[in-house]
Amino acid sequence: MKPSDHPDFYRLPPPEGRSRESTLRLDALGRFWHEGRLVTHPGLAAALHTWIRCHPDDGRFILSNGYDWTYFAVDDAPFFVRGLRAEPERVVLVLSDGTEEAFDPTTARIGPDDALYTRVKRAAPDGPYEAKFTPHAQTSLAPLLVPGDPPGVRIGSGVVPIGGAQA
Repeated sequence: MKPSDHPDFYRLPPPEGRSRESTLRLDALGRFWHEGRLVTHPGLAAALHTWIRCHPDDGRFILSNGYDWTYFAVDDAPFFVRGLRAEPERVVLVLSDGTEEAFDPTTARIGPDDALYTRVKRAAPDGPYEAKFTPHAQTSLAPLLVPGDPPGVRIGSGVVPIGGAQA
């Protein structure tokens, strides 16, 4: 059992002399920064991606490893789609926290600079969250795209419009 399993975990004050605010920031490219410097250690960057949550009381983004937590800034989306895999009846997204889940194009939208965003972690207690496709992931989706207004994604034998209902 971790301290985060306690119902008051997110309401406890920080350790003496500490703050729950941090200088950690997740930029629009999915990179973490600390005190204005890029986090370059791959293990730490990977761990930070797995610690992303929303505070249950105020909805702000936090990083929690189960033993402590801190607020951090998110410039764009808290999660990123780094890759995808087309299977016979679904498209599987590979997320920045190392998890995988089925892509639901009905939750997707096209944002600034034609970047594709989608809703992920819909079943999470503090979800759903928005995820931004990296350029690599968005390019990987190209063979499955079907032109239209709105464009669609071929999944199995059907086409699901981006941001719409199954056609």
